[in-house]
Amino acid sequence: MKTRSFVPEKLDIQAFIEEGATLSGELPVTALPRVAAGLMPGLDLASLPAVRWSAQGRVVPQRVGGPQLWLDLQAEAVLEWECQRCLHGVREPLAIDLQIRFARDEAEAIRLDAESDDDVLALERHFHLLALLEDELIMAQPLVPRHDVCPTDVEALMHDESETPVPGAPAQSVSPADEPDASGTAGQKPHPFAALAALKKPPKA
Repeated sequence: MKTRSFVPEKLDIQAFIEEGATLSGELPVTALPRVAAGLMPGLDLASLPAVRWSAQGRVVPQRVGGPQLWLDLQAEAVLEWECQRCLHGVREPLAIDLQIRFARDEAEAIRLDAESDDDVLALERHFHLLALLEDELIMAQPLVPRHDVCPTDVEALMHDESETPVPGAPAQSVSPADEPDASGTAGQKPHPFAALAALKKPPKA
């Protein structure tokens, strides 16, 4: 018997599951425009490894009623976002491992979704598996991407920028009495990193 061919962009999901079929592949990030839109601005998408994915249909017999139809979906990706602290790129791995139950129609999908914690979708004759994959990658992205330790010294960078004179502006002399300390005396608002820098200084003997 000839094995049936399945196309992930137009997948007969019921037949795929009932046959216990499998699909797998690799996708360049350029093929996932909605994922790419949320990545580091100006990023060379070709520098990212391809997204690896696999899907398998699974039928679970029941004592009462018809069998349950399930789709197991796994994917691995390495994506890069803009760090919200230093604004440099932060590259992180993502992994997806989902079990999705398919209902016979929308009404059954709504009922099953309300009755259980399962991810439930309605059967479709032309199901777009790769669109589902892209949806799940977007939902798996970090809400606030940032490094554990930024590659640049943000405190020193902010300190240097605060002391950079504006071109053409007259030089100002500051008397010792007017010079603010780390606590922001002399009526000036302290730099956001000044207090942190002061804590790092050893106490005077």
